[in-house]
Amino acid sequence: MFSNFFLKSFRILLFPFALLYWGVISLRDLLFRKKILSSTSYGLPLICVGNLSVGGTGKSPMVEYLVGLLKDRFKVATLSRGYKRKTRGYALANPDTSALEIGDEPMQFHLKFPDVPVAVGEKRVEAVPQLLHDRPDTQAIILDDAFQHRSVTAGLNILLTDHANLFTRDFYLPTGDLRDLKSGYKRAQIIIVTKCPPDLSVAEKEKIIREIRPQEGQSVYFSFIEYGETYHLKANRSSGLSDKKEVLLVTGIANPRPLKKLLEEQSKVYYMMQYPDHHIFTVDDLKDIRKRFDEMETTNKMILTTEKDAVRLVKFSDDITDLPLYVLPVKHSFLFNEGPRFDEQVIRFILDFKKPV
Repeated sequence: MFSNFFLKSFRILLFPFALLYWGVISLRDLLFRKKILSSTSYGLPLICVGNLSVGGTGKSPMVEYLVGLLKDRFKVATLSRGYKRKTRGYALANPDTSALEIGDEPMQFHLKFPDVPVAVGEKRVEAVPQLLHDRPDTQAIILDDAFQHRSVTAGLNILLTDHANLFTRDFYLPTGDLRDLKSGYKRAQIIIVTKCPPDLSVAEKEKIIREIRPQEGQSVYFSFIEYGETYHLKANRSSGLSDKKEVLLVTGIANPRPLKKLLEEQSKVYYMMQYPDHHIFTVDDLKDIRKRFDEMETTNKMILTTEKDAVRLVKFSDDITDLPLYVLPVKHSFLFNEGPRFDEQVIRFILDFKKPV
């Protein structure tokens, strides 16, 4: 409680810097709108998944949702920045690729969809043609976390905002979490309010839509996080959560709040070892995890992590065979039976795509 109060107080003191940051991104936005800064279009459907804030809004599960939706209908590829990888420039994943080479989230896509091209590149305006050169049969590209990267124009922009931290109620860095202008939402064709309570009411839905004030032609959807069956990182076995089981949660993600809520509801007690977002786990980290797990006195216990963290832990797979280290998959599920409408809107965008003249 004290640490949260201190953090909020400290961020308020940074308000002058937030105003300076707002001024910088406002100028950048003006330069793009006046076409002083250019944006490049390509002759194929580009689907951008992004947000206006830092922190977890569920971009990776949404990219996975789209890949799962489209991969059997179209030749689809993904393109990410490759945040915190140890390499630079453009790279296309291959069977020998590691998370250190392409980043944890692209590696997660590559492991889940090995037949789908997964590319990374800081400069997307250069990476798109390189990807098309490597995979000329590509029919659509999903741009991961690219909403603020306006050097590339996507035909379909999907903007995510966390139900617990709507962009309408947020403020600019470093006082708040916004990294782009609030008005940027107008550039999206689809807005998804993510991580909603599964029992979100129609009245609350309508209230949020009025708060967002969607533009003509914009669609607003609502989704919640659905958890799959846990699986062991190394061995081919599963183990469900239980109110009789103690859990050591090991994670380096931006927003572990939904995970903590799940464990409050579905475990006897849980302990947490939290690392920075995109943390590269070391041998010493593994020793600390093992030590903390051994200190849990019960025999009915497990270690739990996310799929995003798992791709950074799998390099220790030979050392964790004896540990009950389980991975919890997540996916987006749409509320109010609107999933089919969303699916149709995305598919229709690709089918109706016309090359720019």
